Amino acid sequence: MTHLHPSASLRRVIGWDLGGVHVKAALVEEGRVQAVVQAPCPLWNGLPALDATFAALPDWAREPARHAVTMTGELTDCFTDRADGVAQLAGWAAATLHGEVAIYAGRTGLVAPEAAASYATDVASANWHATAALVGTLRPDALLVDIGSTTADLIPIRDGQPRAIGYSDAERLETGELVYTGVVRTPLLALSRTAPFRGRYTALMAECFATTADAYRLLGQLPEAEDQQDTADLKGKSIRETEIRLARMIGRDRHEGSGDDWARLAGFFAEAQLRLLHDAAGLILSRGDGDREARLVICGAGRFVAARLAARLGRPVDELPDLIAPRLAPEAIVFASTCGPAVAVGLLAAEC
Repeated sequence: MTHLHPSASLRRVIGWDLGGVHVKAALVEEGRVQAVVQAPCPLWNGLPALDATFAALPDWAREPARHAVTMTGELTDCFTDRADGVAQLAGWAAATLHGEVAIYAGRTGLVAPEAAASYATDVASANWHATAALVGTLRPDALLVDIGSTTADLIPIRDGQPRAIGYSDAERLETGELVYTGVVRTPLLALSRTAPFRGRYTALMAECFATTADAYRLLGQLPEAEDQQDTADLKGKSIRETEIRLARMIGRDRHEGSGDDWARLAGFFAEAQLRLLHDAAGLILSRGDGDREARLVICGAGRFVAARLAARLGRPVDELPDLIAPRLAPEAIVFASTCGPAVAVGLLAAEC
């Protein structure tokens, strides 16, 4: 385990979350988050995609700092396996980021980039652990619900510590602590085998014609700033184009339904996704090892879905930016929730 040691020239910390579709970064100065950014990154095309995204980030991301890096991008299929992904991403960080670099290894803490491969099972997709560890310092008994563009993490926190039964993606998929569904990239086909349309149930086309971004965009619930990924057909994001994609999911053309018809269909998919999350939360809460009134701490691009989940569970809610408000500059509020792991690992590293 390594610690990031302050120096006169490197008093700032940048927390990084290197994902398979986004790069997220949070600038921490004097223990306060000053700026947060999210940028799309098609990492499946290889590390050159990461280079291109890095070059387009705000200047502060390329200036000297102490860097703390967490990741989920190691599972991207441009890598041989997760261990290879961890090694390559840690190597990229060491070679590219200016200043001292450490890799977040979850339960192990921060490790040197050259040691990351030896701790690959701790490093791989441990970004949820960073957020939960930070939340635990603020809400010792809670359920963290981080719903992103692609996945959702539901992490119980007890006595100030993450108490997930699983750790790896595979283990957490079994325990309900990882639900592979998000508000942007999830194919609608993954939410249900059938859907109601004009009073009748219809099977869905076994094609990735539309994603959850289409459903939430049509419902007016997905903030434009979060809608950063290409559409399934690589076309536009207008209401008309969105309705076309949604209609194809049930083997129809847009003119075969009204705007209200397509909105109702979108609402069905939103409800289907919420049911998946509710089932996972019910499984976790059924363990009975926490306060029955424990709050949900919510964050992520899909925090609006997490708020609905809290209401369905009858639990009070804290939003992550509200919890860390004293340590959050106004300019950083917009993406602080979406980039929770980057913010968390930056704040945790600043305390080392």
